[in-house]
Amino acid sequence: MGAQWKHAGRVAEGARKGALFTRLSKEIIIAAKQGDPAPESNPRLRAALENARKHSMPKDTIERALRKGRGETDENTVFESVVYEGFAPHQVPIIVEILTDNRNRAAGDVRVLFRGGQLGGAGAVQWMFDRRGLVEATHTTGMDPEEAAIEAGAQDLKVGEDGVEFICDPGDVDAVSRALQGMGWAVSSAVLGWVPKSLVELDEEKKKEVISFVEALDEYDDCQRLYVALA
Repeated sequence: MGAQWKHAGRVAEGARKGALFTRLSKEIIIAAKQGDPAPESNPRLRAALENARKHSMPKDTIERALRKGRGETDENTVFESVVYEGFAPHQVPIIVEILTDNRNRAAGDVRVLFRGGQLGGAGAVQWMFDRRGLVEATHTTGMDPEEAAIEAGAQDLKVGEDGVEFICDPGDVDAVSRALQGMGWAVSSAVLGWVPKSLVELDEEKKKEVISFVEALDEYDDCQRLYVALA
C-alpha cells in the first residue's frame, strides 16, 4: 500500500462526487495561494487543475477555486494545513494531512476518528517515513513507466490501478513533473509527501481492520492525503 492511500471507490461513487469536488477545490485554492498563481510556473497548481479536469469538475467550479486562491473574491475563508501522526490498529504508522478552515473543529474530529488507533504528537512516526517528491501521472499510449522514470529523473515508482506514482527528491518535483508532461504523461498530482521506510505485514483479518480505519479517515471532508505503512 505504501505511499499515498488510494480509496478505489471514492471517485466511482456518485454520492461522493460533491465531497471529491470540495477536496479538489481546496487543493486548487492552496496551490494558487501558496505558489505562483500562473499554472505554467506552479507544478502543484498545474497538477491540481489537471486532476480536477480528469474528474470532470465543472469549469465554473474550477475558475471559482482559482479566483479564491488568487485573492480575487471577497470571501475570507482561510485554509490551514495540519499534519497528524499516529498509528492505525495493530500499530501501523500513519500520517494524515488535513486542510481545514477550522483548526479546532478538525482537531476534535481527528481525535474521534483515531479512537480505533493511537494519535501521537508531532514527530511520533515521521521518522519512519522519508520526505519525498510524489508525482502521479498516466500515459494514454502505455509508455513504459520505468523508462519514463529514468528519463524524468525519478528514483522509484509505484504502479497502481489509477496510474503511476513517480518518487523523486523533494527538490525535483517540478523538473520530474515537466519532464513527464514533455513525454506525453498527464500529471494529476505533484506534491511533497511521505514514503514509509518499511511496511507492516498483517494477516487478512487484521488488514481489514486497518483498511476500515483508514477509509473512515479518507472519507473525512478535511482529509487531503493519507500515508500508510501497510504492506
